[in-house]
Amino acid sequence: MPKYLVTGGCGFIGSHLVDALFAYGHTVRILDDLSTGTVDYKPKDVELMVGDVSDPDTTRAAMKGVDGCFHLAAIPSVERSITDWIGTHRTNLTGTIAVFDAARRAGALPVVFASSAAVYGDHGDVMLDEGADPRPLSSYGADKLGGELHAAVASHVHKIPNTALRFFNVYGPRQNPKSPYSGVISIFCDRMKQGREIAIFGDGQQTRDFIFVGDVVAALLAAMERCSSPAGVFNVCTGHPTSVRGLADHIGGILGSRPAVRFSPARQGEIRHSVGNPARAQRGLGFTAATGLVAGLMPTLQALSANPVAVQPTRQTRPLTGEVVPFAQHRITLEASNGG
Repeated sequence: MPKYLVTGGCGFIGSHLVDALFAYGHTVRILDDLSTGTVDYKPKDVELMVGDVSDPDTTRAAMKGVDGCFHLAAIPSVERSITDWIGTHRTNLTGTIAVFDAARRAGALPVVFASSAAVYGDHGDVMLDEGADPRPLSSYGADKLGGELHAAVASHVHKIPNTALRFFNVYGPRQNPKSPYSGVISIFCDRMKQGREIAIFGDGQQTRDFIFVGDVVAALLAAMERCSSPAGVFNVCTGHPTSVRGLADHIGGILGSRPAVRFSPARQGEIRHSVGNPARAQRGLGFTAATGLVAGLMPTLQALSANPVAVQPTRQTRPLTGEVVPFAQHRITLEASNGG
């Protein structure tokens, strides 16, 4: 079975991907600086290298002896990219270039990497497909777009097969609501479960395309199997918009309580509307998100409980062996527990 490097493999999305690869029988190596990730979810037989992805020597060492790389290491924060422009640039773009350079030196290994819907900027209330003009409103979005441009060069000049996945708003178990980089769902779930007030920045009518982490893992696996040259770019989304105020009402409905909301001024660099068109991923990767918002919110809320339970997606995915099997047959669970 192939061996894979997962950068950021101790993080929210990365830890779920590592679980999936490990469950399929793959050997996995993680490169993570542990600045926000945790070793709590790492299977004991998975190798961990603690280091900075933007350091070329570290990333080259991590790439040795693997058959492909999932590059998820990032500082995924618009707000942080405004206050720490150079630091976030180093991780988000220099780190991506270091990964491609290491893949080149290792023999043009395939790379699947996390881009972001932040590359689109604000196009109004329209469904975004991959052909939409990029208009990033933050240095985070600009760095993700830069990563895609370098990926195209890596493919054209160095013949590195690669695929960029433009993640929309990912949520699910293990997303730490206390983290400064956490998404709105984990923060709302945590505060509302405790009966505390939530803050909505702006009028609450801004929309997002929320996608469950189990579906994102399925997209990552599908992308590695079909990783190609020239480079591909795909949305990872549901195609269904939800307003931030509507999200609070959904969570309140599950909890049986009415959310206490405090409205604050809109934050700089944030996008008003963001919903993706999933058609290209459906055609090119055979990927369709299968978890509805309420179905995904329930295990996310369970993960914050004092008595965590194990949950797992029921959709089918294509493992890297090429055979289509249900998640359940491969022990891929999204552990609903505190942390990370």
